[in-house]
Amino acid sequence: MRAILLALLAGTMLGHAAHAATVYPLDRATILAGSPFDFKVELDGRHAAGDIKVTVNGQDYKTVFGAEAEFVEMEKGKDDKELGSALILRRLAIAAPGTYKVEVTAGGETKSVTWDVYNTAEAPKAKNVIFLIADGFSMAHRTGARIMSKGMTEGKANGRLNMDDLDYMATIGTSSTGSIATDSANTMSAYMTGHKSAVNALGVYGDRTPDSMDDPKVETIAEALRRQTKKAIGIVSTSELQDATPAAVIAHTRRRADKEAITGMFLDTTPDVMLGGGSAYFLGKDTPGSKRKDDKDYIKLFQDAGYALATDKAELEAASGNNTGKLLGLFHTGNLDSTLDREFLKKGTVEKFPSQPGLVDMTKAALAQLSKNQDGFFLMVEAANVDKMSHPLDWERALVDTIEFDKVVGVAREFAAANPDTLLIVTGDHTHGVSIIGTIDDEKPGDDMRAKVGIYADAGFPNYEDANGDGYPDKVDVTRRIAMFANNFPDYYETFRPKLDGPFVPAIENENKEYVANEAYKDVPGAVLRTGNIPKSGDTGVHAVDDVVLQASGAGAEVFKGYMEQSDVYKVIADVLALGVKQTN
Repeated sequence: MRAILLALLAGTMLGHAAHAATVYPLDRATILAGSPFDFKVELDGRHAAGDIKVTVNGQDYKTVFGAEAEFVEMEKGKDDKELGSALILRRLAIAAPGTYKVEVTAGGETKSVTWDVYNTAEAPKAKNVIFLIADGFSMAHRTGARIMSKGMTEGKANGRLNMDDLDYMATIGTSSTGSIATDSANTMSAYMTGHKSAVNALGVYGDRTPDSMDDPKVETIAEALRRQTKKAIGIVSTSELQDATPAAVIAHTRRRADKEAITGMFLDTTPDVMLGGGSAYFLGKDTPGSKRKDDKDYIKLFQDAGYALATDKAELEAASGNNTGKLLGLFHTGNLDSTLDREFLKKGTVEKFPSQPGLVDMTKAALAQLSKNQDGFFLMVEAANVDKMSHPLDWERALVDTIEFDKVVGVAREFAAANPDTLLIVTGDHTHGVSIIGTIDDEKPGDDMRAKVGIYADAGFPNYEDANGDGYPDKVDVTRRIAMFANNFPDYYETFRPKLDGPFVPAIENENKEYVANEAYKDVPGAVLRTGNIPKSGDTGVHAVDDVVLQASGAGAEVFKGYMEQSDVYKVIADVLALGVKQTN
């Protein structure tokens, strides 16, 4: 009998799932009043337009929304697979705050979602917002940066990071709409739109159609600022500007890899300051180094739009000192090198790009430019290499970039102290599965590096030094250093040592299209083969589902407390800047 009941229950659940419509925005969406978004209903079967009933708070949707949706009798998927009927209404905006219950019926298909449409303060609480994000920022990065930069004696840190003294703190949930796991696209998009979405999605809800550019859009922070205010907008990153985190400020695509299209979206929104890498997507296809498939010269297009161009540290300094218009800084065809390579080891691509500015340089230049706007600004700064060096388990590079990020926090705190009408937010977009478990002591006897890992009382304290007082360790290959390891990884050789010859490449693809341990590290004395615990399609460590920590200071920061979703953070920013109110008259 129990087996029969279970079978009936499973059949009922499967049957319900097969006949449930999907509505975008999704259930429990939070929507800024007056903010444009796309409304879409996806149905599993083919229906006539007259057979689809949509109500909002019990009324016909056309009465409430003030417009009629486009009817699509049959949406097509890959290889012309029939997906079902759909309704699409682009750029819908709801002016009145409140709770909106949307109910859909079509034959046996039903769906009900509830939206919270909210408004903001009537007047701004802050003139400026500085949003600082270290990609992949985990607690171990913070702890490691403090130990490496400040040192520790008898169990107490010998100094504090700039981020250690911000006033308010919250833990932030990072999961996507499709899974508990996440990536930088949908996490940053949630911060920058107030809507959670699917992995790889930017500024859209990920729908079922294969076209990455037709998904239901939601308004980005940059668009809201342009619609409602005269504030300046700045985007700074050590990654390609088209990469997920900086792109989320302005972009709409289901596929974060649409970097050519994202470059055009920057031009559509025209942020006042754009500093980072990714020049390969600005150059026409016939230009050496270009990654475009067309002949559009976006550098010229941006210059024609009034942007001054900087391509190295000296040009950035000159442009930020003399420029009265917009500023575009492109310092690498791809991602900028890590701080350890760029400033100290001169490895990676530094020989090819020898004059890359650091994140501190770029932040100072951005603040100098943006603060010329009497109406204030929104600035996003990303320390991208915290994540990009954590993926390949290159902990020294990740931690040195965390130290650089903390220096940016110091720059922002100085600005906020002089401009108290500034909200400063410091956070990560997601975490990595990484922990510090002790130290690695080269002076322990023998050749077995695993035996040199000190745990518990045997760990002692690392012996990094900062003799020149620049906040960075004078060297990372000290004799007793941090033992930092990931809890997820491909097959790789653990060397227990910093990678001084260039960034770590833990795994490479074999003839079977599987990633195996990179034998370039096999003969390093004491190296140990670690059998991976992620699928063999993965070549690096992956993101963790852990909450991230958000800290804040300044105008409006007191609301950050307890557990929050990333989409809630946008709601705070919108309220602090009064984005529900037109401020352009």
